[in-house]
Amino acid sequence: MPGMGRRRARAIIPAVDGVVVILAGVVALGGAIGILRTFGSRFRVGRLLASTPSVSIAEALEIARTGRPSYVRITGRIDSETDFEDADHRPLVFRRTRFQADDDGRWADFDVVREVVPFDLNEGLDAIAVDGDALDDGLIVVPRESEGTMGDLGDRAPDDLDDTLPARVVVEHVSSVEHAIVVGVPKLGPDSLPRIGAGLGRPLILTTLEQPEAMRILAAGSTRRARLAAVLLVAAATLVIIGLAMLAMPESALAASPDPTAVTGSDTRSTGEGPGLVGAPLGALLGVLGIAILAMLLTLAFVRATRRGERSDRES
Repeated sequence: MPGMGRRRARAIIPAVDGVVVILAGVVALGGAIGILRTFGSRFRVGRLLASTPSVSIAEALEIARTGRPSYVRITGRIDSETDFEDADHRPLVFRRTRFQADDDGRWADFDVVREVVPFDLNEGLDAIAVDGDALDDGLIVVPRESEGTMGDLGDRAPDDLDDTLPARVVVEHVSSVEHAIVVGVPKLGPDSLPRIGAGLGRPLILTTLEQPEAMRILAAGSTRRARLAAVLLVAAATLVIIGLAMLAMPESALAASPDPTAVTGSDTRSTGEGPGLVGAPLGALLGVLGIAILAMLLTLAFVRATRRGERSDRES
């Protein structure tokens, strides 16, 4: 039975195009990292809140007693024997009041007042103290804001600022009747009792919100930047995968010959040894594994890049 012969033809897409596509993916990844860095400490807090492993309070107590520091996430109900009331008679354990002035279009603190009392996080019969004095950028609650001018602040306003300058007061508080997520390092305090606080170069995080809502608070006013960073991350992974696929393409391809040739009893889909598997299933499997490994490497590179940024921020 006559069959079709084959002849070699040059590949249409040169390998250099694959390198260009990969470089475009690397540029997109760099752009995504750069955008995320503009979020400052909020990006770091959000990443830690989303990625830190959860343990029970009983497990956190055991970590504190064994002295093996671990950065963990716990959940429970806030409780205190020394809470204080605000103007609305809410029992508070923490309150931070920021007095801010307009500084070339952005709000800058000129005074911060902190009020904190000892409080615990409870889960069933287990409880662990929270180091409220360590709360700073890791506090994620719904802020209460009021705006006016420096003249509205009275004696609170600095003498060197004009009374007509826009001013704002931001109040963030934690109540003893709320449930909370706390992320930190369990350890023994000065009184030899277990407590959870900052450690291992990472901040203490506390939020009384569900995680999706906490993320929205962290990205407040910056949703476009967050979406653009997500688009760039997806584009980076896609471009690198496409570039590698282009590099893996053969430099020559088989094409049909115009002249018929006789085929000696074999399945034309195989290499001459008779009927067999169609195509290259092993190559396809290796391609899938390669894509999975590439995605993992991109993720590790992204995490390491952000961690290096965190170290430089701490050193500065």
